[in-house]
Amino acid sequence: MKESLERLISLSRQIGLEDRRLAILGEGNTSCDLGDGTFLVKSSGCSLSDLDESGVSRVKMAPILAALDDQTLDDSGVRTVLEYSRADASPKLPSVETFMHAVCLSEGGAKWVGHCHAESVMSVLCSEHGAKPFLGHIFPDAIVVCGRHVAAVPYIDPGLELAREVRRVLREFCAAHGSAPKVILLENHGPVALGASEKEVLNILLMLDKWARILAGTLAVGTPKFLPSAVSERIDQRPDEDYRRAQIVKGPG
Repeated sequence: MKESLERLISLSRQIGLEDRRLAILGEGNTSCDLGDGTFLVKSSGCSLSDLDESGVSRVKMAPILAALDDQTLDDSGVRTVLEYSRADASPKLPSVETFMHAVCLSEGGAKWVGHCHAESVMSVLCSEHGAKPFLGHIFPDAIVVCGRHVAAVPYIDPGLELAREVRRVLREFCAAHGSAPKVILLENHGPVALGASEKEVLNILLMLDKWARILAGTLAVGTPKFLPSAVSERIDQRPDEDYRRAQIVKGPG
């Protein structure tokens, strides 16, 4: 667990770097699956930029997932679930987004998850276009890093209800595409990256930032010129791109 904790803290601080403009103050959260029925998630109110061990909670997966099917829970009940779910003695509550992270880790095929409020991505998600501009591709590297398709979720207050909607969208996405997405876009809220490693999560968020800035530029001068669907499919399935994708995720060494 110590290695996973150190890696989660490192990922969190990378996302929270001020010049990247992905998250400020207490925005955003990160998680990783420990493979023993528990996962690590950022505690509520802590900052990604200077996260340390005291700002990470180890959470039991089972009570969090059970809460998704309990329609009787109100705000006080949600707090009780978060308190009870802590696997270690800790004075801090797990993030209210713990429910969404549990869904991404249990049904989204992810081992690591990063959620932030990237300024560039939100400039599109908070517009009248919402997530629609991200449903087509405009350059190859976004396909390689972020996947052929992204999932989109309309605005819902953060917490239990949002997690339930993310679960529904994930299940529909997996049924339609045969696998989970690497990106979930929460309209008027921000992106969620689902990865096999912390490196992949950071890669996805950085590429999303570039994608969003290019989209905003094309929307400012006209309309985006989307790649034909067949071209996007070809890029996604090319063996050389698949090899490059693996090398990018692996990183140096």
